[in-house]
Amino acid sequence: MVLPGGPHNTVPLAIAPDDLRQLADHDATPRTFPGGAGPLAALDTGGDEVRATVLLVAGYTGSKEDFAPLLAPLAEAGYRVVAIDQRGQFESPGPDDPGAYSMSELAADVLAVSRRLREESRVPLHLLGHSFGGLVTRAAVLAEPALFASFTLLGSGPSQLTGRRADLLEHLGPLLDEGGVPLVHETLEQVAMTDPKAQAVPAPTREFYSRRFLRNSAAGLRGMADAMLSEPDRVPELAATGVPVLVAHGEADDAWLPHVQAEMAERIGARHEVINNSIHSPAVENPRRTLEVLLDFWTSVPARS
Repeated sequence: MVLPGGPHNTVPLAIAPDDLRQLADHDATPRTFPGGAGPLAALDTGGDEVRATVLLVAGYTGSKEDFAPLLAPLAEAGYRVVAIDQRGQFESPGPDDPGAYSMSELAADVLAVSRRLREESRVPLHLLGHSFGGLVTRAAVLAEPALFASFTLLGSGPSQLTGRRADLLEHLGPLLDEGGVPLVHETLEQVAMTDPKAQAVPAPTREFYSRRFLRNSAAGLRGMADAMLSEPDRVPELAATGVPVLVAHGEADDAWLPHVQAEMAERIGARHEVINNSIHSPAVENPRRTLEVLLDFWTSVPARS
């Protein structure tokens, strides 16, 4: 999920002040995958002889570019990497019905892409979901666990979002009614600009954030918010799948708090990693350490038939 963080985020980020974050250079090729409600925009690093494929799914108001700093290093490490926009996000069109953004509908899109990837490259498939994308990808794993060699929850939680970020989501409906996506964007910009870390983001990246947000589907913002605020605790179901799980998060995560994610990892029996010098988006806030954590996990996963 990409929303303004809390007021107490004093953790220094690992990236340099002029790091372009989501605009990091990579050689991935834009493409689309068929989804249940239309094409899903993706970045695909390709590769004929790879050790495995990795599917990355972004969070609320996010996009495939939230993984940009990881794409080239993961490809160099021998992985085919695919990152997608969920329906209604950025370059993936979405329906005008908020009900089309339920957890089951979004998970079905992930499953459709996953099956296509397994057909294209008959190698193990590792799945990662960031924030709200973690809840969506969890639903995909629960529906068809045999598709996946492993599953990573990055900055995600055991159930519905609570706290300050949840309070922000509660205000989306009236704002959308009054002024649509532009008014929501304007309001969140005003909140973000009270955060020194948001003020320090380079101008090209801030411009990208604005352009991306304004392309969100209004129905998607409503439907995904409803899904995120009502998701039940499905940790026992995930543990029962037997799929190897990594729970990783920033040391100062302000969405699902670190102790909540640590407890979730213990309940699953998952590997648990805290990524220093990052808050809620380790892939852009500390990509080097995030890369190390992911590669170490994936290479430790036993082969699954």
